[in-house]
Amino acid sequence: MSKQLTKAEEQIMQVLWELKIASVKEVIEQLPETKPAYNTVSTIIRILETKEFVGHKPKGRGYEYYPLIEKSEYSNESLHKLMNGYFGGSFKSMVSFFMKENKMDIQELESILKEINKNKKP
Repeated sequence: MSKQLTKAEEQIMQVLWELKIASVKEVIEQLPETKPAYNTVSTIIRILETKEFVGHKPKGRGYEYYPLIEKSEYSNESLHKLMNGYFGGSFKSMVSFFMKENKMDIQELESILKEINKNKKP
């Protein structure tokens, strides 16, 4: 997967990742107020199908849509692009930046380190 999502596409994907499967109407119901038009959401979902992020199956007179890409897979690739694009591929530089800019406290850093150590492959 090397395709990036636009902000609107990512918003739709967030809903589909949460619901697992949904009609266009159900996606719209989950979006924040000033809800987009049905045709707008339908068009974005068709674009997501073209990008191979979403699949569909018939349901009644319409379709239900479901993610083809796991949220964790997309998140991981997006994080690597961010790290490579802005921090020279250095996880240390990225964490250092977020610590400085977001005034991360020592407990948050320790929590992150525990997660990293827990997920390290032996």
